Amino acid sequence: MSYKYGMAALNLEMPDVVPRTEYSVTGHYDLIKKLTGIDGTLPGKAGEAALAITKLWEFSINWNVLIGSQIFGKWQTSMGHAEYAHGGTDRNDNIYCPFSDEEEVFGFDPCEKLGEADIGEWTKNFDAHYQNQQNHYSDIVNMTGIYTTCMSGLIAIFGWDMLLSCAGSDPKRFGEMTDRYCEWMKRYFAALAKSNSPVVMIHDDIVWTEGAFIHPDWYRKYIFPNYKKMFAPLIEAKKKILYTSDGDYTEFVDDIVECGVECFVLEPLTDMEYIAKKHGKTHSFIGNADTRVLLSGTRDDIYTEVKRCMDIGKSCPGFVMAVGNHIPANTPVDNCLYYNDFYMQLRKR
Repeated sequence: MSYKYGMAALNLEMPDVVPRTEYSVTGHYDLIKKLTGIDGTLPGKAGEAALAITKLWEFSINWNVLIGSQIFGKWQTSMGHAEYAHGGTDRNDNIYCPFSDEEEVFGFDPCEKLGEADIGEWTKNFDAHYQNQQNHYSDIVNMTGIYTTCMSGLIAIFGWDMLLSCAGSDPKRFGEMTDRYCEWMKRYFAALAKSNSPVVMIHDDIVWTEGAFIHPDWYRKYIFPNYKKMFAPLIEAKKKILYTSDGDYTEFVDDIVECGVECFVLEPLTDMEYIAKKHGKTHSFIGNADTRVLLSGTRDDIYTEVKRCMDIGKSCPGFVMAVGNHIPANTPVDNCLYYNDFYMQLRKR
């Protein structure tokens, strides 16, 4: 029934229970072992562990993308990475940037440096990725998609230091380079539009914790017009477009609606109540329990946080429950169990 509930929510059909999805909990091996006995750290067991928790916790939607920084080859910055995954396997102390000055950034031409994507080949890649999800997670809304849509692509290529320096010193030239990037990305969106996946995920970290880090007018000149061009083939192909950004993108929710997005994926920083009140009858939204409450809160704190989300979302036909941003491996197991118990108690409409 998980697929049924997930599609009902995305189609604004008000399922009788609030469906759910979660992020990163598929790698919380201590939790999964406690619940199922499966040790995801053993060779060949990670996939089994992930499948087990999605079934046990009745996931209705499986967040997934195919396109990330792999398309940039050597033209990407390594900013390092702190420990996040189980056992700190994702730690990265290798820091470098292939760009030595701002002029190299302003003059960057993705078509020249990276070549043009083969639409037919990438359509096959998207189809294979989507089918792999379908094969592994049979009773769930699966998808494929693009992570490095615009700003996230620029972050991956240039790194934060170079990006902020260039955006601050010459917003116009930085915007012109952004236009070139989005023009180059359009072929990946064309391929995604031709894919078999009826639901697609579009990810783009356009803001940070306190909101926009470039003047909002810049976004409205260089980001959202490009979104409309890139999303156009998806809309024409009648794909259901889900949109994810970290941080607080409340001030841009209405702009994103105008670009054709049908579902918002939220961290707790974006104002879910605003979305519910203004767009909750016409759009789906996923979120937005605060992961920090699960990490360090009490049992009562966790109940209050789940109830907050349910009180906002239950009256909206497309609400999907989730913890944003993620349930990482360092979240206490008992707190994960409290969270799931409270979700199960409160999910009925």
